[in-house]
Amino acid sequence: MSEALEIWEKPHSQEISMLLGWRQWADAGSISSGLPAYLVKQLGAKQIGKIRPDGFYLFQFPGTHDLVRPVVRFKEGYPEALETPKNELYYAGNDARGLVILIGDEPHMDIENYVRAILQSARNLGVKRMVSFGGVYGELPYEKERMVSCIYSQPLLREQVKDLAVNLSDYQGGASIGSYLCRRAGEQGIDYFGFYAFVPTYDFSGIAKINNAVRIENDFMAWLGVMRRVNYLLKIDFDLADLEQKSQHLVQVVDDKMDELDKSSPELGVRDYLRRLSEEFNEVPFDPLNEVWEQELKRLFDKYDTEG
Repeated sequence: MSEALEIWEKPHSQEISMLLGWRQWADAGSISSGLPAYLVKQLGAKQIGKIRPDGFYLFQFPGTHDLVRPVVRFKEGYPEALETPKNELYYAGNDARGLVILIGDEPHMDIENYVRAILQSARNLGVKRMVSFGGVYGELPYEKERMVSCIYSQPLLREQVKDLAVNLSDYQGGASIGSYLCRRAGEQGIDYFGFYAFVPTYDFSGIAKINNAVRIENDFMAWLGVMRRVNYLLKIDFDLADLEQKSQHLVQVVDDKMDELDKSSPELGVRDYLRRLSEEFNEVPFDPLNEVWEQELKRLFDKYDTEG
């Protein structure tokens, strides 16, 4: 076992999957950091292990102030809290199916040992499939379903994602922790999927009071789109009703914000800009119920053909 890995309880579900997210570079809409934490809370998951931070994180960069430093909180001279990087493993499930959830901090150093610890945790816990989350900002309509990009660790897994209404990534550039882990998982024959949702951001140059940009920090609509695909892929039934309500509320909040901006700065042409975005956007909705109905109809027709 990796010296960094510590597991104090092992689940005994017949089929276990692992969801992974980090406070990281590719965390638009808090999809990578916020969604796993939300799942832990909603599922009442309990911590069963961790990856110790030793050797993975910098204390400071010369010439910077507090870019990577741990955060300390004093009260009347006493250090009440010290927030350091964490990588915690949680579990929720039953005898049939279970979910291990990693909430972590993207490492600064020694990526190979860090990834080795994660893959070791998956093997030790009997994980069958791993799914990571990420987010990328882009100009797209806030009221439409989010585009979702997908990566996978082994060629044969492509068949499993073909019905998920995702774009198969052709990205080339700096690796996120999820893409790095995807490659290493494949080299070890481990099934790994990564979902990256695109999150709305709008640049209105010259408007200092909104810092030139509007972006969604917690994109519940992106969370919902990702979790619909996770439910389908992993054959789990996580209740999405709360995320559906949060998504509807989010659209209303952003709509009100855009109305306010349009009224205060009509020279921007905010509504015209958003209308053009919406008209040019190719929405690709994911509706797993259609797939279920198609399969059921095919089964019935096959049955009648056989009986006939």
